[in-house]
Amino acid sequence: MDRTTLELRDATVTVPTGAAGTRTILGPVSLRASERRITVVGANGSGKSTLLRLLNGLVTPTSGTVTVGGQDTVREGAAVRRVVAFAFTDPLSQLVMPTGREDVELSLRRSHRSRPERAAAAQAVLERFGLAHLADQSVYDLSGGERQLMALAVVLATEPRVLVLDEPSTLLDLRNTTLLRRTLASLEQTVVLATHDLDLARDADRTLVVDAGRIVFDGAPAEAVAHYRALVEHS
Repeated sequence: MDRTTLELRDATVTVPTGAAGTRTILGPVSLRASERRITVVGANGSGKSTLLRLLNGLVTPTSGTVTVGGQDTVREGAAVRRVVAFAFTDPLSQLVMPTGREDVELSLRRSHRSRPERAAAAQAVLERFGLAHLADQSVYDLSGGERQLMALAVVLATEPRVLVLDEPSTLLDLRNTTLLRRTLASLEQTVVLATHDLDLARDADRTLVVDAGRIVFDGAPAEAVAHYRALVEHS
């Protein structure tokens, strides 16, 4: 799969603070990336989640631009969201139907108008991720790891070119984190992932360190993690 270029040009996000004031929570950030695996680390409140949400238009820049494969997230937001899938920290934010099968079928409703075709496509997705045996269970009966994998199956069913994940291992134990890492390693998509798990952060081609709304390091994962550790130790 050809890599999709992600580009931010002086992207800034501000929020109102009352009395006509504003506060900058991210930026300005300029970045051009096309690596297969990109991880983002930073403290809570550093701006890394805002950075991720810029990539599919969940958040739009107050100033500057964000493009994915040359498509602007503001002017061409719907087109961007067709190629960029977003997975939230809590999989129950993604799983809105009673069962995983129904969620996968729901995500396929636009690409497969016929119910039999949609059902067959959903079955193929579930089998690909080894989830067919769990497909008809209540999502509330699944373990944390099973829910996370089911949520990934839902967002990947439409075959996006880019997958963005916001702290996907936060609710997982070691076994399920290992399973998640193995699943992510098997994907052809470009993956951009924010995490507090520094081992997971190293599973990348490039790592960004975000602090106080700015990218303060951009480079090799091991060096980025070392920079982040030093930043925390001296804060």
